[in-house]
Amino acid sequence: MKIDNSTVDKLADLAKLEFDAESKKEIVKDLSRVLDFVGKLNELDTENVEPLVYMTDETNVLRKDEVVQEITQQDALRNAPKKDSDYIIVPKVLQSNPEV
Repeated sequence: MKIDNSTVDKLADLAKLEFDAESKKEIVKDLSRVLDFVGKLNELDTENVEPLVYMTDETNVLRKDEVVQEITQQDALRNAPKKDSDYIIVPKVLQSNPEV
């Protein structure tokens, strides 16, 4: 595949980017080098190479998800700047707007 200014223009349009002429020249060079590097991979003999499903044979050791009560409601209310008897009072974030 040949990278030219029209290819860069199309990619820039898809990515919603704008480039000046100097930047466009650099991008053409960079993309050409990337494609040349990827083209080198086609030279490798991968006939008897199994495709990788996982990058490693290791298995993640996950802990069991357990609910733990770390703080009581009273402790939480004690540290809240505004509160009533059972709840923390926070500023209103959503407003009902009939015009929307």
